[in-house]
Order: sequence, then structure tokens, then C-alpha cells
Amino acid sequence: MGAERSAAHTANESHRDLHHRESLPNTAIDTARDVFRTLIGAGIRDLVLSPGSRSAPLAYAAAEAEASGKLRIHVRIDERSAGFLALGMAQASGAPVAIAMTSGTAVGQLLPAIMEANHTATALLVLSADRPEELQGTGASQTTDQRGLFGVHVRANLNVPAGTSPAPAVDQALRALAGTSKSAPGPVQLNLQFRDPLTPPRDSDLGVQQWAQQIQPGRWAGEQPDLPRWVVPGALPARRTVVLAGHDAGPEAQAFAQALGLPLLAEPSSNARFSAQLITHYRLLLAVAGERIERVVLFGRPTLSRPVARLLANHHIPSALYQPRAVSWYAPGRRRERLVADPAQLIEFAGTAPKGWLDAWRNLDAQAQRIVRDLQPSKHVNGYQLAQLLWRHRQGPLFIGSSNIVRDFDLAAAGDDRPGARVYANRGLAGIDGSISTALGLAIASGQPTRAVLGDITFLHEASALLLAPEEPRPTLDVVVYNDAGGAIFSTLEHGAVHESGRYGQAVERLFATPHTARLDALAQAYGWKYYCPQNSGELEELLAAPQRAGVRLIEVRAPREQVRAQSVQWAEAVGALPWPER
Repeated sequence: MGAERSAAHTANESHRDLHHRESLPNTAIDTARDVFRTLIGAGIRDLVLSPGSRSAPLAYAAAEAEASGKLRIHVRIDERSAGFLALGMAQASGAPVAIAMTSGTAVGQLLPAIMEANHTATALLVLSADRPEELQGTGASQTTDQRGLFGVHVRANLNVPAGTSPAPAVDQALRALAGTSKSAPGPVQLNLQFRDPLTPPRDSDLGVQQWAQQIQPGRWAGEQPDLPRWVVPGALPARRTVVLAGHDAGPEAQAFAQALGLPLLAEPSSNARFSAQLITHYRLLLAVAGERIERVVLFGRPTLSRPVARLLANHHIPSALYQPRAVSWYAPGRRRERLVADPAQLIEFAGTAPKGWLDAWRNLDAQAQRIVRDLQPSKHVNGYQLAQLLWRHRQGPLFIGSSNIVRDFDLAAAGDDRPGARVYANRGLAGIDGSISTALGLAIASGQPTRAVLGDITFLHEASALLLAPEEPRPTLDVVVYNDAGGAIFSTLEHGAVHESGRYGQAVERLFATPHTARLDALAQAYGWKYYCPQNSGELEELLAAPQRAGVRLIEVRAPREQVRAQSVQWAEAVGALPWPER
């Protein structure tokens, strides 16, 4: 393995060193160095740091490790953005990412990212700096009880009192980050109480730290699940089954549908949205085919549509959830699907497609595609067309924001012959928080040209994440903003009917749509991003089709919002009126 060794071997050596010094009182810088020595030895190589005084020991120790080439530091002044940057990096790299910040409200800023990490089983390690025990409860500045602040959203809450060895807590943190057969991986809080002095000794020098030079970086030994082999027996009952691929279902959902000849209804962030089994406009077609479905097999987490939620809630239709390993997106016993871990049992539950079942879905999908295409506006690029173009011209990882835009992809993203570039989305809690930072994290960790597509409200919610310090690397990232000057998704929900009725005046527009007149070009200029605003679909396609250049670009696509609800209703009514195809 060269310079890299197994996480277990390297970590054990580091632990012996730590336990040998356990009887000696640790200074703050000693504690910080011990923490990073063990984390790097276990395969954690990235730290996202927000500046602060109480976290200074972590900053200095991290700088020493970075100077020795053993750690990469990423600086963000906003802890909320730091948390989502780490989230994107961990998801793209497959290894945990550490986040360090000072005490007080700085720790609380991480809660949205930690909640998302909890529900997506993403391993993040919060290194929260804290005041020592003698200052707790005294009214000392920037001091609060931050131990256990994240509650149920972390796999472990651990505290290291000032002056004590961090070894036992770091051991436990690493185990909790990795997960077990009964607990999914996820975030962990390691609360480090530091007592003055917070700076290194006067004779310390950044570039000659033996403790850092002697570290042998490990390789994170996270779980690498084996893909199932879908071996179909000769005799299976014929059943009108559909395969639902929710968020992060993976290609195994597509392989299952293909093996049994079943229709595949796949969300855009499932990473199963490819092959001839895919039914692109399934969301609209459930109104036509829903009553003919006999069984449902679910992979991943369904997050997007009410028609799918209604299908899964139908007690007359048996459903099964393929779950070969622990997950964190629901509580045990709270879902009605039958849980299946064995591939053979799942195949027996689903059965094989009766003659004409898949062909009927394909026939309907082709008709739906023509209807949606013919009912497109001609004067501007709408969300559906934007999604089509971005999907067609994927060059690397694609991050899709929440709200309306991900639903546009759910209708517009056509199936490919084989898996394309990986798609990401913050569907753990489907929030708009941290989307720019998540995309930056994906681009930094993957090292590939990356695109993010966001609605304007999602973008403005985290516009401060556009700030990249001069010393921070510029990844290759396009942030495409579909700007219809407000939150269009509410018009497609029941709130749209309230607005149309006029019973509440402009309350829905003001309180839900939250219209704005923000100048995105000015924001781009202020933060030093390149800015583009294509005026039509041809200019947009030319921009997206060209190879991405290194650096960060903001691409604004302007469109009106007034017809979103009417268009959505029109599509649903026209497709919902289609008859079931005759054989």
C-alpha cells in the first residue's frame, strides 16, 4: 500500500502512543495534535475550518499537519456553509470529513448540515471547541452547554475534558462514523474543552513538527457493499409489478428491473435512471396506470412526488423495500413495506412481468412525451427545458437543488443506455440549505467538472457561500440558477389554488413565493465569479455543450413564474386522460 496503510493498523499504533501519555496532563495544542494524528492515521484527510479563538489549537495543529502534506484544510468563514461543504466532500470521496469551529453559536450553525448528514448516512466529524469545565455555567463569554447539542442527529456525542487524553473518545468517534450492521454511518460530535494557553509553545515552528512528519496516513476502511446478483429462476409468477428507485437507490435498482422485465420508475437522484426499462414520465402516468399495479418493489428513499407517496400508502398493493444494510432515513417499524435483504426473496416477491406490461408503460411514456413537448412555451426556457439540456450535457457530477427544479428533472431527464455522471441532491430532508456549498464540496473532492442547478430562492438562501478566500482552491464548477423571481413550487401545491381564489389577497405571493428583485450579476461580480446570462435556448445549449473551464461560473437563466401552475395542471390533465393501450 506504499505510504498508505490500513486504517486499523495505523490507528492502533497512534492509540498506543496516546494511551502511553494518558497519565500526563495535555495542553490544548497537545490534545489537538493527538486528535489529528489519530484521524489522519484512520484515513480522514480533509478538514473544513471556520476561524475562531477557542478552536485555535485545532487550527495550529491542522496547519502543522498540512505543512507536512498529511491533511488538507478548507477555510470557510460561515459555519453553516462549512458544514455543507464537508457534506459534499464526504459524499463525493466516500470518506469522513472533519469540521472544526469555535464555541457557542458557531457550533449551532452546523445543525442543518448535521441533520442532512444524519438522514443520508454521511460521515461528518464535528470537532467543536469548547471552554473548560470551570467556565461552564458561569456566564463566561461565548460559553454554553454544547455537549449533545445535535441530539438524535449524531451517532455519538463525545466530550474530552480539558487536560485529558482524547484517545478513548477518538476511538469511539471513529467506530460511530463507520457504522455497524445495525447502525448506518453518520455524523459524530467530538466536543473538545480547551484551557489556555491556546497557542503553540514559543519554540514551535510550522514546518518542522516531528509528530506530523511521522504520521503514516491510513485509508478509510468504510463499508464497501457487494452488489447483488439478480439470478432469476425458471418459474416465477407473473405479476404487474413496478420498481421504484428513490434517492440514492443506485444501479442495482435498474439491474433488478431489467432482470425481471419490469417498468422502472426512477427519481433523478436515484442514479438508476437509465436503460430501456425506464419510464421517464412515470409521475404523470400513475394517474393512468396506478389501478393496474399489483406490487411495488422499492429501492432507496422516495422523496419527490405525491403520486408515488399515494401508491406506497395504498394498502391494497403489497410493497417491499430492499434493505440489505442499515439505513438512517426512517425509524424501524414506521414504514409499511415488507423489508427484504435477500435477493432471491425479493425476486420471488416481485415475480416476472406479464406479457405486454412493460410495453404498455413504454407506449404511454412515448405519448406523454409528445404531450409535454407540444405544450411547451415558445418564448422562454422553462424548467423542463433547462433540465433536458443539463441532463443531455452532463460532463461530471451534477447537483440538483430542491423545490421545483428537481421535479423538472423528474419529468425531463431521459433515460440513457448506461449510467451517466453521478447525480447528487440534498434529499435527506429536501431542504434548500447549503446547496452552493454542497456543490463546491462535490467539485473539490471529486476533482471533476461539476454543475449545480438551483432555483433563485435556493441560490439566494446561501449566496454568501460564493465567497472564496484568495488562498482557497477554485474548483471547476458551474452554478446554474433558474431565476423566476420567487418560489414557484408553492403555486403547484394547494397554495396555488388559494392564491387563484383571491380569498387571501396577496398573502400567498408575499408569504410563500417571496418575490425579489435581486441582481445576480452584481452578486457574481462582488464575489469574483464569472457571470453568464444566455438569452435563449440556443445560447444556453452552446454554453452547456462546451467543455467546462477551470474556475467558478454563475449562469443565470431568467424566466417568468406566472404560468407554472397552469402548465403543471395542463400536463397532468392531458396525460391523465390517456387510455390504457390495447394489446
